[in-house]
Amino acid sequence: MSASPTGGQPVRVLVVEDDPVAADAHALYVGRVPGFTAVAAVHTLAEATRVLERTRIDLLLLDLTLPDGNGLRFARGLRAAGHPVDVIAVTSARDLAVVRESVSLGVVQYVLKPFAFPTLRERLLRYAEFRAAAGEAGGQDDVDRALAALRAPGPAELPKGIGAPTLDRVVALLRAAPEGLTAAAAAEAAGISRITARRYLEHLVDTGRADRAPRYGQVGRPELHYRWRAAATGSVSKV
Repeated sequence: MSASPTGGQPVRVLVVEDDPVAADAHALYVGRVPGFTAVAAVHTLAEATRVLERTRIDLLLLDLTLPDGNGLRFARGLRAAGHPVDVIAVTSARDLAVVRESVSLGVVQYVLKPFAFPTLRERLLRYAEFRAAAGEAGGQDDVDRALAALRAPGPAELPKGIGAPTLDRVVALLRAAPEGLTAAAAAEAAGISRITARRYLEHLVDTGRADRAPRYGQVGRPELHYRWRAAATGSVSKV
């Protein structure tokens, strides 16, 4: 359990995510951010309700589509009951009407799945900055600064050796190949070297946007095939 950057108790987070693998990953991510601790990871709204009834939770990392209900309706119920827990929506939903509804319910951040650790870390640290604001505002500037803490500054930086135009080109190729691509096929189609293609494909695997599996041919060693994950939509160079 890491101490809060502001010197107080760590922010206690409940992960609510129906995919057990994703839930464990999100809880692990939370635990890696200074000032935050993952109290539990649950897979249904019923489980989340039981945890909230018996344990102090400061922040929900809340999926919006769960087996036993809608996350936004759950958040609305918490607000109606006067529950003080804050909510970060973690979802694959890209409908801007859903985003607007989330804002109206006081959702403090909206994170699209799948995402890598740096994306969540940045959102959590901004939430911590917002949460740390205390006292009376001296004027409009103080109010603006407090609210600005929740706004993401823009796309996260790509790793060294990964360029946005090439990455978007590799993504487009991978999404257009439902059977998957080898590094050699991606390299030929993108006009880059096989080593470069493999580096970009591995980056997509590392950030949860592609899957990798060996495929055995008639002779020789198996080749690695990369496939775009169905849930991973949008331009990955902007995440």
